[in-house]
Amino acid sequence: MNREPSETTTFSAPADPFAAIDVERLRSGYGVKWGSLAPGTIGAWVADMDFGVPPAVRESILRVTEREDFGYPYWPGEDPVIEAFEERMAGRHGWRPEPGRTRVFTDLIQVLQVMIEHATEPGDGIAIHVPSYPPFLASIARSGRRIVPLPMVRGETGWGFSADGLTEHLREQGCRMLVLVNPHNPTGRVLTPAELASLAETAEELDLVVLADEIHADLVFAPYRHVPFASLGASAAGRTITATSATKAFNIAGLRCAVAHVGPERVRDALDRAPLDYFGTPGILGRVATVAAWRQADDWLAALMRTLERNRLLIEEWAAALPWDPRYHSPEGTYLSWFDFTGGPSGGVAPAEHLERVARVKLSEGADFSRGTAVDTGAFARLNFATSPSNLEEVLARLAAA
Repeated sequence: MNREPSETTTFSAPADPFAAIDVERLRSGYGVKWGSLAPGTIGAWVADMDFGVPPAVRESILRVTEREDFGYPYWPGEDPVIEAFEERMAGRHGWRPEPGRTRVFTDLIQVLQVMIEHATEPGDGIAIHVPSYPPFLASIARSGRRIVPLPMVRGETGWGFSADGLTEHLREQGCRMLVLVNPHNPTGRVLTPAELASLAETAEELDLVVLADEIHADLVFAPYRHVPFASLGASAAGRTITATSATKAFNIAGLRCAVAHVGPERVRDALDRAPLDYFGTPGILGRVATVAAWRQADDWLAALMRTLERNRLLIEEWAAALPWDPRYHSPEGTYLSWFDFTGGPSGGVAPAEHLERVARVKLSEGADFSRGTAVDTGAFARLNFATSPSNLEEVLARLAAA
């Protein structure tokens, strides 16, 4: 490390943790979102929040730290992370995971990489909606599998995808897996039961393994509702690997803890045959933080969602006042906005790079979300609005001035 936080600096939680952000805290730590930026540049790119963590999470970490309890993790009986996951899926999302099918991993990228290796063969096609989370595209390509893009289509009412001829297309492409990111990153779409059912029909006809990334499930705005893919019926549940984590909704990505509920028998058997320590294991801090988040932090989450909803509406108003038509659609879930800068200040060429240079705001470059495919997202950029309203106003003012 080439930067150490001051030993005399302390940071205390504000009365309203969402009303303002502490930029000094964000810049002085080890987080990439702010720590990697030039002075004066605002971070609105990588999907971390600018807020702290729920009090219950902080207290659980402090208890472990005060005990100096950093040995190998052990709990008698069922892993509490798995218990908390099963409780949350049943209580919040109406899906009861089948006992004995959940494994604990470090993060969803690891889950994807592991499942690709155990559910497909080199050369197989893996379908995924594009634009998509860049590390997922990179994982598919680097594993020797083929990305089969399912283009997201922008309509008058929002983003969607075409199911016409989907089954035949995936059959022709030799697909063995569908990666379903729902709520969708970066467009923010929350897929409807009808859309999910059409994908389930295709998956059943082609006998696809479905890896359902549902990490943003707790970040859905009313009146939209998240529907777990595995809840669509016994057939869907039997082919679905549900991957999720508390990291996005509760701002604990660096603690590295995720779960995967593995429906397909052949994938579970393959995982069981793997060497004992092949996948590693999250440490104590990530586990206790995850359990505290899922079991004790829903009041904090509700307050967070009120702030995100305010920010979402602020962006919608800002986009409507732009001097060009970005054909912008507010996200139905996540804290991410997907902007088309075709008519904007960069002329639609590397807009995030342009805006970082002239507006001193760092967004995520749109081209990264379709890399390795024929889909063109070069005119887009993604904005993370999980910040205080006042900081978001500064971000939008800088972008408008550019």
